[in-house]
Amino acid sequence: MQRGSEDRKRSLSRLRWALQNKETQQQFVRLDGSVRMLIGLFTSSLADMQMEAARCLHELSHSSDPAVAEACLPVTSYLLTYLSGHSVEFTELCLYTLGNLVVESEAVRKQLLPQGIIPALASCIQSPHEAVLEGLGYVLSQLLQAKEAPTEIVPLVLDSSLPQHMLRLVCSGLKSGTGAAVEFAWCLHYIICSHTANAILLSLGAMPALASLLLDLASEISQSTSEGLELLVCPVLRCLSNLLAEETVGCEVQIQDERLLVALFIILQCFFQEHPFIVQECLWLLNNLTAASCTEALVSLTCSSSTPPSG
Repeated sequence: MQRGSEDRKRSLSRLRWALQNKETQQQFVRLDGSVRMLIGLFTSSLADMQMEAARCLHELSHSSDPAVAEACLPVTSYLLTYLSGHSVEFTELCLYTLGNLVVESEAVRKQLLPQGIIPALASCIQSPHEAVLEGLGYVLSQLLQAKEAPTEIVPLVLDSSLPQHMLRLVCSGLKSGTGAAVEFAWCLHYIICSHTANAILLSLGAMPALASLLLDLASEISQSTSEGLELLVCPVLRCLSNLLAEETVGCEVQIQDERLLVALFIILQCFFQEHPFIVQECLWLLNNLTAASCTEALVSLTCSSSTPPSG
């Protein structure tokens, strides 16, 4: 690696392919100075060198061995810094590398929190690029699934601007691309399941916003192909069901607006054969909507701006 620029790029390219092998990953991180050398190239002023080094780090991050993830601890601060990178592809690589490292190592997660990963993601979520937003959603969803998330991660997320942006991106998914919307819908689901955030999400209008989105999804499904929409429908159904199931909410969605029931039956009809798992989600929401305990404290859905789904 200690040669000219072109030679180093070729060497990095070969290394990237070699690092797709599990044993090679483990051997590489055990070599004295290997990760330090790779980080040096990752922080190079040469953009093409940076990119090749980023690809190598990304391959390392795919390892299921926590020791490999922990060998990458020295690079986490740079990955955060480069989220405002010089290209969409570079930023995307940094995000997916972070997300992969977060999955495998609690040590990585504990280091990233004081390094400011939540503020960095809150800044990055304002990107206009769908690929960046989808990568960001992946990182956040991995963080929110961690065992320590309810006590250590969710509070930081709630103190940031992330929830309002997540809700906005989920509800604009049909217009701006479903990839990021799906990721952030699952993020909202994990936050709701932490049982610490529902009051905040309700204050942001999560209930009417998600119900309105469900109406839009049903309308889209009934008018055109439904291929791929089940990926967004599933977490949206779960978010609504879990919000309704929470005893601490103290109020439920009013079902006088029959469009919500119509939407559920349209979704059931469209996905019954090809995606039976959606049926279970619909029935769970329907059960929560019509639960006897809901009759005394009901709150209206403000869905008047939505187009009623056609049956």
